Amino acid sequence: MRIALDTNRYRDLCDADPAVIAMLERAESILVPFVVIAELRAGFAIGKRMQQNEQVLRRFLNKPGVSVLYATDATTRGYANLYRQLRSQGTPIPTNDLWIGALVVEHDLALLTRDRHFAHLPQLTLLGVS
Repeated sequence: MRIALDTNRYRDLCDADPAVIAMLERAESILVPFVVIAELRAGFAIGKRMQQNEQVLRRFLNKPGVSVLYATDATTRGYANLYRQLRSQGTPIPTNDLWIGALVVEHDLALLTRDRHFAHLPQLTLLGVS
């Protein structure tokens, strides 16, 4: 299974959550949306361990089977379609999560997250939502 990693589950991984570790160890590949990296770095910038957190992130991103997902023209079209869908449903989600959703749909990934609002997008395969 190819897994996209959400920000909250990256943090769980750093906290050594056994369920997250087990799921990622079984993954064929782990893809990290650019938005997740931006959210993490924003947190690092206001925290007290910016350098250490950045080093841990870089080590993770350099592991075999881990790569970063960037937006393309196709992603922007997927974003627009998901935006329209959520708006017509009356179930908006945060903008950054809409980008994550668009990348997950575009690349046919399973999303490892704790965010329940992703359930408003039934075309997503969600992992780890409780």
